Amino acid sequence: MTATLETPPAAPRSGRAAGSAPLLPSTVRHGLSLARRGIVKTIHSPEALIDVTLQPVIFLLLFVYVFGGAIAGNSTEYLHYALPGVLLQTVVFASAGTGVGLAEDLKTGIFDRFRSLPISRAAPLVGAIGADLVRYVTSGVIMLVFGFALGYRTPAGPFGILAAFGLVVAFAFGLCWVFTALAMVVKQPRSVQGLSALIMLPLTFASSVFVPTQTMPGWLQGFVAVNPVSRTADAVRALLDGAPAGGAATVSLLTSAGLVVVFAPLAVALYRRRT
Repeated sequence: MTATLETPPAAPRSGRAAGSAPLLPSTVRHGLSLARRGIVKTIHSPEALIDVTLQPVIFLLLFVYVFGGAIAGNSTEYLHYALPGVLLQTVVFASAGTGVGLAEDLKTGIFDRFRSLPISRAAPLVGAIGADLVRYVTSGVIMLVFGFALGYRTPAGPFGILAAFGLVVAFAFGLCWVFTALAMVVKQPRSVQGLSALIMLPLTFASSVFVPTQTMPGWLQGFVAVNPVSRTADAVRALLDGAPAGGAATVSLLTSAGLVVVFAPLAVALYRRRT
């Protein structure tokens, strides 16, 4: 009797064993893919690219050379005070764009197409916020580099600069969940943009971002003192000056964490209900 020879099954081509679990959860993997889509979309959109690259430069030039002489006596001295605040303002304003972008995608129906795909349901939301985090970092880096080109100098070492930058990005990340939740409630992108401005303008201008708190009227100083934007600006300024950030940094981090804890689950719940 002739023995029957069987061909052994071919080994899987990938590095993982066949049938093994993916290296990353599906929500993360799909979210990273969609984040890449958002980054490519920004690169190929002139308006969005200008918002990320040119707007930080314009803000810094306007505040330093238009208001610097009136506020600090000369633009060089005001650059040292204003750059940490304008860095925070630029990244915080960029966080409002998260809600506007989501509202535009919801209006065009792209999320309905995502729902028909075999991907995690939360992946489009994770991808949108991931792409915007890249925008925050890019805007902040451009602001710092341009500030150094204008003559800004800091005694802080690399760790101090990274800590200040991380504090700004963490605060913007917390705020982006607020605007994400807002986009799920307000259907029109223009309405989201308008409401975002109503939130951001008082928070940034009624703060220590552009001028010292003690120069303001007494009735306004109370609000500025508890404004989390002021506390974050003070912490960033201290870190870049090589000084202890202490309580201001603690308040900023607690505020960022609180915004994520409260608004991230709310935004996800509203997103699931709307899509």
